[in-house]
Amino acid sequence: MENYAQFRSPQTILYGRNSYEKIASEASLLGKKALIISDQVIESLGFLRKCDDLLEESGIQRCFYIGVQSEPTDNFVSEALELFKDENCDFIISIGGGSCIDTAKAISIVASNGGYIGDYMGMKKIAKNKPIPHIAVPTTAGTGSEATDVTIITNTTTDVKMMIKQPALMPTVAIVDPLLTISSPQHVTAATGVDALSHAIEAYISKKSHPMTDTLALSAMKLIVNNLLTAYEDGESLDAREAMSLGSMQAGMAFSNASVCLVHGMSRPIGALFHVPHGYSNAMLLTAVLEFSKDACIERLADLGRIFDGDYIKKSDEEAAEKAVQAVKSLCMTLKIPNLQGWGIDSEQFTSAVPKMANDALASGSPANNPRVPTQAEIEELYRVCYHYEFKGESTIKY
Repeated sequence: MENYAQFRSPQTILYGRNSYEKIASEASLLGKKALIISDQVIESLGFLRKCDDLLEESGIQRCFYIGVQSEPTDNFVSEALELFKDENCDFIISIGGGSCIDTAKAISIVASNGGYIGDYMGMKKIAKNKPIPHIAVPTTAGTGSEATDVTIITNTTTDVKMMIKQPALMPTVAIVDPLLTISSPQHVTAATGVDALSHAIEAYISKKSHPMTDTLALSAMKLIVNNLLTAYEDGESLDAREAMSLGSMQAGMAFSNASVCLVHGMSRPIGALFHVPHGYSNAMLLTAVLEFSKDACIERLADLGRIFDGDYIKKSDEEAAEKAVQAVKSLCMTLKIPNLQGWGIDSEQFTSAVPKMANDALASGSPANNPRVPTQAEIEELYRVCYHYEFKGESTIKY
């Protein structure tokens, strides 16, 4: 770690049951007219009508963009940005999963700083003007995007998932109400839950971790490990949903300030080329990448192993680290996480895409934060391993 560390978070965080009821009071501090960004699923659940009613009572004008789909693209950003300008909006509210929140983040800086969202990738263009105020309301416990300064937007011309990180992307307000996650179907709970766990793990093992992020990552891992299966098996459990929502946000805050690693570097190209939702692609890769990385982060993975099983406090770090890998593997099997082949990706298409995906993964910068930094050839081999990866039984894979 350098001689100093930095930590960024939203200006205001409201979390817990019924915190969504406070959206109008927060919105009234930001302007008179809101662009609400969401998708058709969230609209069908009635969450947008609730927001509309609350804002109406406070005299706040609003318009809606509900064109976001499973993975955010530059086209969504352009369409919603045009609506924001045409309607003379003052601020943005995003309601939904990470795709809705990431789309809103992109608009928040482009609307005030101009250009194309891809211009901001790699800090080539820095958002110097104050971003448009943004209230982020997650409806899943997964991405933690409501508390990060990162957005992931697919460039529809190059099929590259652009990972864009700038301080201006941090939402102004995060409202994390677990009651909004109860409607998440079982498979979404599984994928987003492992996504949140991967955020916490990667923040903890990242070369850029520091004491503040470690505290949040450890707390997030405990909350997620102890509650994900309950939320998956009993979606009506408010205690489990609340713990998962808090854990997801803490994991987001941790990785936003410590950076993610190899899992995310490899995950983004899969999403861009084969349109696998981000939570699933992370889950498909997580165990194999932990196996690859284990020997370079024994002590850190040992902490995770002891969260899964407290009896490992009496055992060596090597045994506890191996427990962590096997416990994550078993969790993914219980949650019915498929491998890439099981998702339905064509073998020949995947094989031909491996070199590009490995190159794009390295170019993102995330693999450089991994405890064991891979070569392009090692990433290519990891992709091939993950295509057929079996979550059953002990691993015999050697890297």
